[in-house]
Amino acid sequence: MSTYMPKAGDITRKWYVIDAAGKPLGRVAAAAATVLRGKNKPTFAPHADCGDHVVIINAGKAVLTGKKLEQKVYQYHSGWIGGLKTVKYSDMMKNNPERAMMLAVGGMLPHNTVGRKSLTRLRVYAGENHENSAQKPEQMEI
Repeated sequence: MSTYMPKAGDITRKWYVIDAAGKPLGRVAAAAATVLRGKNKPTFAPHADCGDHVVIINAGKAVLTGKKLEQKVYQYHSGWIGGLKTVKYSDMMKNNPERAMMLAVGGMLPHNTVGRKSLTRLRVYAGENHENSAQKPEQMEI
């Protein structure tokens, strides 16, 4: 029996909604990364982009356990001398909770073209309302 190789035309993409209210940020991000990558499908292949679309709502209400709210920081560098920027997680959740969730999910995807393409199918909203109701997304429990 030969190995199944998914082709781009054979892939059907579904839409899922994940509610992050009161759930740990990492658990929500791990569930979203699994669906974005397509690992929940029997037709998964690591070299192919066969994942689904994911909408995360209530990203501003996601929680972190322990003292991570005060101690966790995000760092990035501008490329210039002395260009290290540091943002506390508590500040990021106040100002831009969507970015915190995107960074968490992006870190769990492969760092190559498949991962970058998968991340384009993620939509994150800080509140309860989202703009993707026309796609009729299914509610996903984690």
